[in-house]
Amino acid sequence: MRYSFVYKLKTCFLPMKYKMIFLGLLLAGFFIQSVESVCKHLGKPELPLFLKEGDIIIGGLFSFHGSFVGSNPTFENRPEPLKCKSLNYREFQFAQTMMFTIEEINNSTEILPGISLGYKIYDACANIPRSIKAVLDLVNGQDNEFNSDMSCTKQSSVLSVIGQTSSSPMIGMATTIGPLRVPVISHLASCACLSNRKEFPSFFRTVPSDYYQSRALVQLVKHFRWTWVGAIRSDDDYGNSGMSTFVHTALQEGICIEYSESFSRTDPKKKILKVIEVIKQSTAKVIVAFMAQGEMAILMRELLLQNITGLQWVGSESWITARNLATDNGFKVLGGAIGFAIVSAEFWEIVFGCSLTAQIGAEIKNPCTGNESLTEINNPYTDVSELRISNNVYKAVYAVAHSLHNLLVCEDRNNPISIKKCWNQINLEPWQVLQYLKGVNFTTKIGERVFFDENGDPTARYELVNWQLNKNGATEFVVVGYYDASYPEGQQFKMNNISIIWTDNQHQVPTSVCSTSCLPGTRKAVQKGKPICCFDCIPCAEGEVSTKTDSTDCIKCPLDYWSNVKKDQCILKNIEFLSYGEILGMTLVTFSLIGAAVSVSVAVIFFSYRDTPIVKANNSELSFLLLFSLTLCFLCSLTFIGVPSDWSCMLRHTAFGITFVLCISCILGKTVVVLVAFRATLPGNNMMKWFGPTQQRISVCCFTLIQVMICTLWLILSPPSPSKNIQSYKEKIILECDLGSKIAFYTVLGYIGLLSAMCFLLSFLARKLPDNFNEAKYITFSMLIFCAVWITFIPAYISSPGKYTVAVEIFAILASSFGLLLCIFAPKCYVILFKPNKNTKKHLMSKN
Repeated sequence: MRYSFVYKLKTCFLPMKYKMIFLGLLLAGFFIQSVESVCKHLGKPELPLFLKEGDIIIGGLFSFHGSFVGSNPTFENRPEPLKCKSLNYREFQFAQTMMFTIEEINNSTEILPGISLGYKIYDACANIPRSIKAVLDLVNGQDNEFNSDMSCTKQSSVLSVIGQTSSSPMIGMATTIGPLRVPVISHLASCACLSNRKEFPSFFRTVPSDYYQSRALVQLVKHFRWTWVGAIRSDDDYGNSGMSTFVHTALQEGICIEYSESFSRTDPKKKILKVIEVIKQSTAKVIVAFMAQGEMAILMRELLLQNITGLQWVGSESWITARNLATDNGFKVLGGAIGFAIVSAEFWEIVFGCSLTAQIGAEIKNPCTGNESLTEINNPYTDVSELRISNNVYKAVYAVAHSLHNLLVCEDRNNPISIKKCWNQINLEPWQVLQYLKGVNFTTKIGERVFFDENGDPTARYELVNWQLNKNGATEFVVVGYYDASYPEGQQFKMNNISIIWTDNQHQVPTSVCSTSCLPGTRKAVQKGKPICCFDCIPCAEGEVSTKTDSTDCIKCPLDYWSNVKKDQCILKNIEFLSYGEILGMTLVTFSLIGAAVSVSVAVIFFSYRDTPIVKANNSELSFLLLFSLTLCFLCSLTFIGVPSDWSCMLRHTAFGITFVLCISCILGKTVVVLVAFRATLPGNNMMKWFGPTQQRISVCCFTLIQVMICTLWLILSPPSPSKNIQSYKEKIILECDLGSKIAFYTVLGYIGLLSAMCFLLSFLARKLPDNFNEAKYITFSMLIFCAVWITFIPAYISSPGKYTVAVEIFAILASSFGLLLCIFAPKCYVILFKPNKNTKKHLMSKN
């Protein structure tokens, strides 16, 4: 029967040198049948569909048809036989590529000159048993005879096999002929498991291993920060192996898999519907589909029926550039899909809806005439915009040819007679081709270098393609990035500047996360029973920060720093001390200066009226010394205000202790003088001679000297010093004076308290003296105020935080000083200034 092949040239998206080679490849493949002896029989897939004589035969195995389970009405318990149906355009294109490549080599004078290559191509019908049977027929050279006008009965064996497309049939083939050491080269079987040299010692391929593709897909998902994805795979070696590597690598990169589902094209529909239901119930907006074209087509149709759109699909090389999926309906579901591509690119009965052969007893309803024209046909077979897999077939055939050429070079590499002579002398065996195939290394006409590593794999290179609509509304696969495993780590994946169109024709990168990112200032806390990508964002504790998005822990700030309001930065803590510039400090300074001024004013008044009876009667010397000590008491409070320094810390407590002891000593001396003076008026009492001015000065000096000695020991052994208090407040630093020795501090206070108690007791005993001369009564009131202030000071001092501790101490100094000043000297100043008539000796000596 005669067939007319008329080809309509379509737009090709490859460079010109690619166009010329592959267009020639396809066109030449169409016309080989008319000029060579080709044995073909489309009705019986168990026979070689394409056969060409040659000095050396190369086997081919492609799935021209799909397979389905036939009916078996007679034997119910027997397995139903597999039947071949539905021509696969793409596989037919691969076979034509192989035939064209062999023809090109035969016409070349640079490779295998004088040697003709032939081919024997079988149909595997897309199932494993038929693939194994066909490859055994190829190796054994047992061609089944069939009746035809062009019957071929010559026995032959092959030195190498090109095929299969799918990984599962390829595993069966490679396992079967591996022990026979017959090399087999696949153009699309990408399962990483086939790189195992112990299990598949004679396997080679011109497609990269999925080991690299799975990792490339992880880098792609990571690049767009998709941490919550769904995963669907074909339930075969290709899908299971590829997805296993993807999931393992993704988890290492912090990417979580919400679900991982699988199905096969032969599964019942309820299993596919189950996968659809999982997709509908999921929250992941990105789905990684490691699937063969057949499964993807089934899934796409069901998604379309249920109107499930708006998902971002990430595809494997098997389907991402498949033209049969990139239809108008397919774009509704898969529009904006992105994935790494090597493949794409498929005849007569399905194309034109006619029949080439008739089954026995059946009438041909629509016979093919042979005049059908491809110019009116648009399908994957006639499409030359995606010829990636065809290029792999092209390279596979050339790899075999180069290994044969290197094997047959005995003397002159380019001498046809020499190579022919070697061929006649050498009894070629498949194992010899296998050895030379391991070391093959050549460059194709388009400049692509071809070689195999120790596992029989090529260098992994992928193009990242994106489904976009062109101006005519047709789907095209736009290259938007690259992955090259030969580059150093971190430089293998690169994006170009071409804009990516995402699902629903959006320009903004979709997000797919289980939980939104935790902003700086928070940390991630994994939700119980869920993957690590599902977490809650917990604000950092006080004094802790997180400076990066999605931090797992908060970091404590250094001692001098504290977290800001947002908890995303450590800032210097506020420094707190009682300063002169704040209201509290200014208030205390004001009262301190007022107290000192009043003391000086009283001293001036006393000095001005020093000859008056009331001044003389109150021991003017002790009065002036008391006013001097009170002035120092008021002024010593100023040392507590301001930034603490070494000198201010040592001065404030010692000056306070010494001046107050001096003050109380003077009051104690005045009290004793009053008591002794009245006791001395009794007959025979000579006590006054022991309490004269000299004794009074000595007593004051002795009492004060004891405090001076205590303070000196304090300063020598463990002096007060400035310190930073970071314990009282976490968010600020208190500048204060460390006491150095608390024992010394409380000894100073205790000594002051002891003198105060003695003074209060003596003044209390003198309260019944005549009213007009009863200074002891005022001393009693002053000491009562003094003791009350300092008794309440202790708990207030301990409980007051920060700078208020200092403020409490200053308040106690000022309050007690004002109490002494006013109670002791106010009545006298009132008499001196406003009641001069009472400032007489007679009045003072009289009894009220």
